[in-house]
Amino acid sequence: MAGLKNLKKTRRIQVFAVAAVALALSTGMIGYAMRDGINLYRDPSKVKAEPPREGEIFRLGGLVEDGTLVRGEGTHVTFSVTDGAETIPVTFEGVLPDLFGENQGMIGTGSMVGGTFVATEILAKHDETYMPKEVMDSLKETGVYKEPES
Repeated sequence: MAGLKNLKKTRRIQVFAVAAVALALSTGMIGYAMRDGINLYRDPSKVKAEPPREGEIFRLGGLVEDGTLVRGEGTHVTFSVTDGAETIPVTFEGVLPDLFGENQGMIGTGSMVGGTFVATEILAKHDETYMPKEVMDSLKETGVYKEPES
């Protein structure tokens, strides 16, 4: 009878140990898989103050600076993004959203290459009054944000 209790206790410890190892392994695999899926938001001031690592993918947001939007051959576009304090040059190859324009809020996903933000995706506001929360907050910090006229 005592041997049976010890066997059950040993079996329980083994099952618990295997479950703990499986949980740790699955947590590690999920973390490894998500490492590139998390894109931090930065405004131009943060990018200038703390430059990102080479090849780091992040989201850059701000206003498209007036007079900087240049459409090149095909779908190549260059412009600058500002938060009122700092400005970052941006290059993008692709189709821009319909409401994308100068003095409009935008968020781009990409990485810095030689001091220029190379965007792989550009998001713009979806109507005349909307501005992404992150962009609005960074513009309020620098005193550039103006309330929309009703």
